[in-house]
Amino acid sequence: MDRVSSFDEPLKKLLGGATAKVMAEHLDLHTVGDLLHHYPRRYEERGKLTALADLPLDEHVTVVAQVADARILMFNNGRGKRLEVTLTDGSGRLQLVFFGHGVHKPHKELLPGRQAMFAGKVSVFNRKMQLAHPTYQLLDASDADEATEAVDAFAGRLLPIYPACKQLDSWRIAKAIDAVLPSAQDAVDPLPASLREGRGFTPLPEALLKVHRPQTKADLEDAKARLKWDEAFVLQVALARRRYADTQLPAVARRPVADGLLDAFDAKLPFTLTEGQEKVSKEIFDDLATEHPMHRLLQGEVGSGKTMVALRAMLTVVDAGGQAAMLAPTEVLAQQHHRSITEMMGELAEGGMLGGSDRGTKVVLLTGSMGMAARRQALLDLVTGEAGIVIGTHALIEDKVQFHDLGLVVVDEQHRFGVEQRDALRSKGKQPPHLLVMTATPIPRTVAMTVFGDLETSVLDQLPAGRSPIASHVVPAKDKPHFLARAWERVREEVENGHQAYVVCPRIGDDAEEADGKKGKAKKKAADEDPEKRPPLAVLEIADELRKGALAGLTVEVLHGRMHPDEKDDVMRRFAAGDVDVLVATTVIEVGVNVPNATAMVIMDADRFGVSQLHQLRGRVGRGSAPGLCLLVSEAHEASPARARLSAVAATLDGFELSRIDLEQRREGDVLGQAQSGVRSSLRMLTVIDDEEVIAAAREEAVAIVAADPELEHLPELRMVLAALLDKDREEYLDKG
Repeated sequence: MDRVSSFDEPLKKLLGGATAKVMAEHLDLHTVGDLLHHYPRRYEERGKLTALADLPLDEHVTVVAQVADARILMFNNGRGKRLEVTLTDGSGRLQLVFFGHGVHKPHKELLPGRQAMFAGKVSVFNRKMQLAHPTYQLLDASDADEATEAVDAFAGRLLPIYPACKQLDSWRIAKAIDAVLPSAQDAVDPLPASLREGRGFTPLPEALLKVHRPQTKADLEDAKARLKWDEAFVLQVALARRRYADTQLPAVARRPVADGLLDAFDAKLPFTLTEGQEKVSKEIFDDLATEHPMHRLLQGEVGSGKTMVALRAMLTVVDAGGQAAMLAPTEVLAQQHHRSITEMMGELAEGGMLGGSDRGTKVVLLTGSMGMAARRQALLDLVTGEAGIVIGTHALIEDKVQFHDLGLVVVDEQHRFGVEQRDALRSKGKQPPHLLVMTATPIPRTVAMTVFGDLETSVLDQLPAGRSPIASHVVPAKDKPHFLARAWERVREEVENGHQAYVVCPRIGDDAEEADGKKGKAKKKAADEDPEKRPPLAVLEIADELRKGALAGLTVEVLHGRMHPDEKDDVMRRFAAGDVDVLVATTVIEVGVNVPNATAMVIMDADRFGVSQLHQLRGRVGRGSAPGLCLLVSEAHEASPARARLSAVAATLDGFELSRIDLEQRREGDVLGQAQSGVRSSLRMLTVIDDEEVIAAAREEAVAIVAADPELEHLPELRMVLAALLDKDREEYLDKG
C-alpha cells in the first residue's frame, strides 16, 4: 500500500459500516488519516481519579470514578423503579440515575468500591450534578472479559479520553484507534529534514503512536511538541505562500499630493488625530505608495477612530487620481457610513456641485434597495470617475458596477465577508486595488498571525477623548425575577434623565419565521415542559410587552433586518434625533450605529450571544459624555459555562482580554472559520491562544522556506500535505477569518 493511500482509506473498510457511519455523522471523521488525527482530549492516570468537581454542564463527558453508594428507590406507588448511584473521586460527588428495566445490570455490577469509566451528558437535577443512564465500563471486575481486557490495555498506562459523542463512547473510539494505528507508519512527513533534525523533533509516525498510546508523560510531551509544530508550520507555509503571491501582483502606487483633498480635509478637522491614528495612517500611506497591493488589517475598539483613518486613506487615493470603495455588511451601516463621511467632509463631498469645493469629489451610496434613478446616477458617477468615493453593501460587487479607476477597497467588519466577495470587488480594478480590512473585534496577536495571516496588522489601541466608562451587570432573570424588574426601572430612569436606551433580542419573531400552527403548538408544549428548549426571545414580542408593561408611556420602536430599508433608516434617524426613547432591535445595531445620547442597553437572552458580539453591542452605549450601562439578562444556570461567559464580559471592558476569554471558551475550531465554512478546523493539537511561541517560530521558518522556494519544488512531502489541507473548503477558511 503506498504512503498516502492508507491514510485516505475509508474507515468503513476497517471498522465496518455502522461505526464508520456514526464517526462520519457525529465526529466528521471519514478516513484513517482523520481518525489518527482525532487526538485524546485528556489522559487519566490509572488509580488517579478525575475531578468530578469541575465537570462542565450540558457536555458529554467521560469520567473515571469509584462507586460510593448505590440504592434502588421506588416511585409511582411502587410501580416505578430507579437506581441511584453516587460516585466519588475525592474532589466531589456525582449522581448516576438509571430507570425501569435499565436498573438490573448496573445494580448487580456497580457495587460500592468498584471503579469504572462512565460516559454521559452532565445535567442538573434538584441542584445536583447527574448523569442519566450513562454507559460504563468496569475497570476492576476481573470476572468480566471486557473489563479484564480494559484493565490489561490500560494497566500502568495513561488512559486516553477521546472527544466522544452520545452514540460512541471514548473507549469505543480507543478500540477503533487500535485498529488504524499500524497505518501511522505511512504518515507523510511535511517537515523538511534539516528543520526536523535542527529542532530535535520526534519522527511523525512515532509522534502519532505516542499521542494515542503514551507509556509515559515524556512520550506525551514529545508527541505534542511535534504535532503542534506540524500544524503551525503547515498553516504558516500556506499563509506565507499567499502573501508571497500577493507581492507578485502589480498595483498602482498612490502617493499623497500636496494641497489636495487630504490637506483640505485635515485643515478643517475640529480636533487633532490621536498618536495612534497618526502612526497607523503612516503605515497605510507607506503601503499605498508601493507598486504591489496593500493587504492590511486595521483593528481597533469600537469608537477608536477607524473610520477617520480609513477616510484619510481614501482621500489620498482620490488625490492620486484613483477611486475608493467602502464595503459595509448591512444597508443600515452603509447608510450610516455615507452619512458620517459626508458630514465629516462637508463641502469637500460635493465636488462638481453648486456650493461644493473645487478640490472636492462626489461621495455616492450604492445599495440594493435604491430606486432606479438614484442607482443609475450612482453607476454613472462611478464609471466616469465623477465619484471618487463610493460606500455600499455587496451590491457593489454586482457585474453591472464599473469603476473608472478603482485604487482602494476598504472592507468594514471582515468576518462578514468571504474571500469570494473580497476578490470579486478586487477584480474591478484595472490592476488589483489596495485593500484595507477594518474590524472592531480585538484579535490576539496569535490569531492575527493565523486567521488573518495573509494581512499585515495595524492596531488602534487608544480611545479618542470624550468616551465614557460603561458599567455592566448580569441580571439572573430566572433565579431573581425582581432583578429584571429593577433593570426596566433603570431604563426608565435613564430616559427620564433625557437619555435613550437599546433593548437587544436574538430573534425577530415575525410570522415568516414561525412555522404553521401545529409546529408552533409543538414548540410551545416543548417550551412549557423544558424552559431550556424555548425559542430565543424575539424583538416584536418584547417590544409589545414593554409598551404594555414595564415601559408603558415611553416611545418604544423596533429595528430589525427584515424591515424595508426606508423604514429602517427612518427609525434610525428618529432615534438619532432623540424622538424615540427605547429601540428594541436585533444585532443589526452591533456595528456602526452611533447615537451618543443612548446610555443604557439591555441584552435579552445574553447567553445566546458570543463574547465578542456582546462586547461589540455594549460599545453602542457610553459614546457621549454620560456614563453607559449594559445589563446582560440571562436564564442560564449559575454554574453553567454560559453564565461564566457573561460574568467575564461584565468584569472587563478590555476587548483584547475578552477576545482571549472568547477563544479559550470556544477553542480554535470556530475561530479558524469552522463556523463559516462548515469544515472541521485543521488545528487539533495547537491552541492558538497558548502556543504563541510555536506559531511565531513556525511563521519565521515558513517565510524563509517560501522566500527560497515559492513553489516548494524541493519539498514534495510538504507540498502534498499542503494540498490535502488546502482543499477547496480549507482555502476558503483561511481567507474568511
